[in-house]
Amino acid sequence: MTTEKSKILVIGGTGYIGKFIVEGSAKSGHQTFALVRETSLSDPAKGKMVQNFKDLGVTILNGDLTDKESLAKAIQHVDVVISTVGLSQLMNQLNIISAIKESGKHIKRFLPSEFGNDVDRTLATGPAKSEFAMKAEVRRAVEAEGVPYTYVINNCFDGYFLATLAQCETRLTSPPRDKVTIYGDGNAKAILNKEEDIAAYTMRAADDPRTLNKTVYINPPKNIVSQNDVIALWESKIGKTLEKTFVSEEELLKKIPQSPHPLDLLLALNHAIFVKGDQTWFTIEPSFGVEASQLYPDVKYTSVDEYLSQFV
Repeated sequence: MTTEKSKILVIGGTGYIGKFIVEGSAKSGHQTFALVRETSLSDPAKGKMVQNFKDLGVTILNGDLTDKESLAKAIQHVDVVISTVGLSQLMNQLNIISAIKESGKHIKRFLPSEFGNDVDRTLATGPAKSEFAMKAEVRRAVEAEGVPYTYVINNCFDGYFLATLAQCETRLTSPPRDKVTIYGDGNAKAILNKEEDIAAYTMRAADDPRTLNKTVYINPPKNIVSQNDVIALWESKIGKTLEKTFVSEEELLKKIPQSPHPLDLLLALNHAIFVKGDQTWFTIEPSFGVEASQLYPDVKYTSVDEYLSQFV
């Protein structure tokens, strides 16, 4: 194992998972750089986030995915590049691959924007399938160019899926206490992880020779649960039975194309995850993947049970 920690560049650091990755990198002792667009600095919320990064010792580099010169300059500072860009920027990651190849600098690892389901082993449909296809295209470009990589599959964000019991049609910030919608029969197993834990595992994987050119799955045993499991756990914590509405797969598939964006994407994700079991239907084989909680048993992750307790 390497003793010297790599220098890390995060692209997309002011996005949802990006901020956790930047903070996790800085707090774990990596010299950390964040490529930030000028427009982000004028946004009050993002400006505050960038100041927080600076307070943690992060070096802010002004630049943009579409500006190859700024990308090339940023890459010169680091050993590892992590992208956490959102849906609209996924294909612009091809510019990162080009910049890595053209920089002449040996980048030890590129982690493209994954942070969800395994796009090479997905049962998704509709807009979720379209998003995953873009991520898969980026993977093929990384591999074709011979760029060393790690793909991080963190499955579900707790803040999106667990804090709401997967109620994507509402604007909940905490689990419902009256009624709940269940997709399919509610028995498909999903994997739900806290954002700070995702960052912790990602940082460990970034420098680990065992994860080079592999997919890293964050599948801690206590966080592999069905929607029914989560609802029963929540009911036991609040001492109340929720009113349940079941939405069949047929109903859900009809609803997806009728829904406005981004609800159509969220419903398609719920279909993939909670009806088809997109995160748990396959076996992780050593030929392509490793599991993070087995590689790093010292990382103390937050269980689904512990996460829900904060809302009681």
